[in-house]
Amino acid sequence: MTIHEKYSNQKCKYQETVCRGKMKVSRLFFVYMVLIIMICGCAKTDGELSENGQKDNSSKNSVSIENRVSEIEDDTSIITATTGETVQENAKESEKEPELSDEYKIVMVGDVLLHTPVEESCRQADGGYDYDSLFANTKDEISSADLALVNQEVIIGGSELGISGYPCFNADFNLCDSLVDAGFDVICHATNHALDKGSAGLLNCAKHWKEQYPQITVLGIHDSADTSTACGADPEILELGDFKVAVLNYTYGTNGISLPEDMPYAVDLLDEEQVAADICKAEELADFTIVCPHWGTEYRLTPDASQEKWVRIFWENGADLVLGTHPHVIEPIEWVTDPENGHEMLVYYSLGNFVNWTSGTGEGVANRMVGGMAEVTVGRDGSGEVKIKDYGVQPLISHVTSGPGGVTTYFLEDYSEKLGKENEIVSQDADFSLQYCIDLCDSVWGEVWKVD
Repeated sequence: MTIHEKYSNQKCKYQETVCRGKMKVSRLFFVYMVLIIMICGCAKTDGELSENGQKDNSSKNSVSIENRVSEIEDDTSIITATTGETVQENAKESEKEPELSDEYKIVMVGDVLLHTPVEESCRQADGGYDYDSLFANTKDEISSADLALVNQEVIIGGSELGISGYPCFNADFNLCDSLVDAGFDVICHATNHALDKGSAGLLNCAKHWKEQYPQITVLGIHDSADTSTACGADPEILELGDFKVAVLNYTYGTNGISLPEDMPYAVDLLDEEQVAADICKAEELADFTIVCPHWGTEYRLTPDASQEKWVRIFWENGADLVLGTHPHVIEPIEWVTDPENGHEMLVYYSLGNFVNWTSGTGEGVANRMVGGMAEVTVGRDGSGEVKIKDYGVQPLISHVTSGPGGVTTYFLEDYSEKLGKENEIVSQDADFSLQYCIDLCDSVWGEVWKVD
């Protein structure tokens, strides 16, 4: 029986009880009035009979009336009691709190990199932009996660600043709509392109997110010192059921563009002292700490010395999960464990590109078309600490063809040899094929990923 049916049945029973009660009260009221009339009519006679030595029955009549009134009160009490039980039962049902899950799934994808051909594929006949096609084949998986993150490589400064690709990128505000519709909860904006349109682009971007999507967590850029950890703010803490998750986002730099003099807090940069302080504070406030660094060497399939240095800093200060971006190609996934205290940290060095279509040609360009969706399940262990229970990665393929909506991303498991041959990146790197993508994933990720 559904809750609605149960409530309807209770309501019907209540109405039936009330109706019977009203009918009974009406009948008793009629008897009550008759008895009063009889008492009034017989009062004198009864008195005379008493004076003549006959038995006085007035007390008996009085008791009889009181009994009838008592019965009426008892009947109404029954109705009230029945109603009260129903109300109390409904109140108890409405007060039940939703059950908390034991485990939660976190996903993240790499760079949403909008070169000019990608922007053109999203351009509409009226001159506007619609980016939904980029996420059409992956949004179900993204939206089903308990927490979904994305590295938003380019600033979203709006059309008023001019839509542009490399080297100084800028996207239309409609990209925000598509990111939210795809199911992302956290937008990582700390990238080397955060200041491509100066402080105007950053301020436009931050303002649009705040005004249009206040429920979305935007990391890495700030239009006010109030949200910057460098200025004393606490790290961003998100709630997954009864779990508290801290998420931090930093970039190695901003392509030589200096931070605005009046906004030294505008972009979160990888600074050893600041990062260490942020992670330590996050560990105080949260059960689980995620760091999303924009780091490494472009197009390199293995971590560089700088990444290894930062991994050590993250790990020594207590981070639990690292989700890296920037190299535009995938890099390995590994555990870092402290043999003394057993602290473990899982590192995804680079998730590659989520969306890409570059003008580059030659060997290695095909590597830029493969990305990954990190999938991490967290839950409490026997001691009550939040730990990683399971992890993996789903390979992604950037698929590009000419025309409106021609750029999209597929899961590798949904990609085919036919699609591989149709992908226009083949004209830029003849090595590209479905098998090439599989071999690349095997080479970089080993057994972490599987194709059914």
